[in-house]
Amino acid sequence: MEQYRTEEEQVEALRRWWDENGRSTVIGIVIALAAAFGWQGWKSFQADEAAAASDKYQAFMRSMGGGDEASILAAQQLAQDIKSDYASTTYAQFAALHLARIAVTTGDLAGAEKELRWVVAKADKNSDIGTIAQIRLARVLASAGDSEQALAILDAIGDSYEGIRSLARGDILLAAGDAEGARLAYAGAQAFASLAGTELPTLQAKLQSVSPVTPGAESVRVMPEVGEVSAAPAVDNTAQGE
Repeated sequence: MEQYRTEEEQVEALRRWWDENGRSTVIGIVIALAAAFGWQGWKSFQADEAAAASDKYQAFMRSMGGGDEASILAAQQLAQDIKSDYASTTYAQFAALHLARIAVTTGDLAGAEKELRWVVAKADKNSDIGTIAQIRLARVLASAGDSEQALAILDAIGDSYEGIRSLARGDILLAAGDAEGARLAYAGAQAFASLAGTELPTLQAKLQSVSPVTPGAESVRVMPEVGEVSAAPAVDNTAQGE
């Protein structure tokens, strides 16, 4: 009987505990399970979304490869669809970069600026794609005549991108008529490239084109249409007529 009474007391204690705490415990368990299943569902949704965005992006790239006007128009529509339906994906950011490039080739600088600003807003801070968008935005703004804002955008880019930042700065300053500023920027870009162990022939050509020519040195001519350098011996005019 003593054991029975003890068990009855345990049951009664358990019942009282359940009356006091059972509901909150069940709710807590339900919330925990819902969170776990919800997280798994969210991850599954993200995976499905990324796969769908990837498929559409591949279709976009195939259209871009067509080259004709109809293919380009189809590609533009696909890119807009990607931006609209999968705005949170990196595919949408890449699609917007392509739209900006198309806009630049057609002379639509305002359209290019809009696409690039969209990428900057969507991309993670200090990410590679965000930085690329910022540098291209700076170039577009400079082409539109706003060199001051373009340089301000470059100033906000992190030092880890010093090479391409300085190269863009040099191009913008040179276009604005500041040859000395461009030379300093190109020199900075070249120094960074040397530290990284990379060679940039186009950068070297640009640096030579704005560097003072010393007497007796070879004259350097930059071919703007291809960015190559051709060197020819300097002509000594004093030798003529002797």
